[in-house]
Amino acid sequence: MAVAADHIRELPPRAETVQRHAGIDRAFHWLTAACMLLLMATGLLPHVGIRFEWLPLHWTTGIGLTALVVFHLVRSLVWKNIRTIWFSVAALRARAVGKYSVAQKLMHHAMSLIVLATVITGLLMLKKISTPLLVRDPYIFSLSTWGYVYVIHGLAAIGAITLVIAHVYFGLLPQNRMYLRAMVSGWMTRRDQRARVAGIRSGETHLT
Repeated sequence: MAVAADHIRELPPRAETVQRHAGIDRAFHWLTAACMLLLMATGLLPHVGIRFEWLPLHWTTGIGLTALVVFHLVRSLVWKNIRTIWFSVAALRARAVGKYSVAQKLMHHAMSLIVLATVITGLLMLKKISTPLLVRDPYIFSLSTWGYVYVIHGLAAIGAITLVIAHVYFGLLPQNRMYLRAMVSGWMTRRDQRARVAGIRSGETHLT
């Protein structure tokens, strides 16, 4: 088996399943998904005529997402091997098989950049509203600077929506449902593992 830096071990002869995601990683994934969906709903629904008190839910959910991002960064840099989610040109050319496919890693990088952009701009935008966390000061930046903040936040939100749609679509494809099951249960069967390796080597898109 060709192995990347994020190597995967061969299954023992009698093993029927292999753990793919620890409980803490699954909890992070689903909590992040819930935050993203809430942020999208509260950010978009008012623009299509659905009126409700969206702002308190939006910014508090944003704080929750910020906490999750900080947790993920610290855990990835301190306790996890950062190479698990990285790849080299040599590994790409060799179609080396690791825990995550190149497509999955690219999806992670793209979503990471987009989420960081939304979180940073969202935190700056807290200065324009009254919250228990910060003293409201909409004049901390000039109008042109606020314009850039809003544009970046909006574009990042559009990018996040696009990636979430792609993530869900590819996750529901029959050949990729093993990943959905693993994200729910934490485990992948021997048969699924072999199918995954064969699919990546054959050039299938594993973008979930």
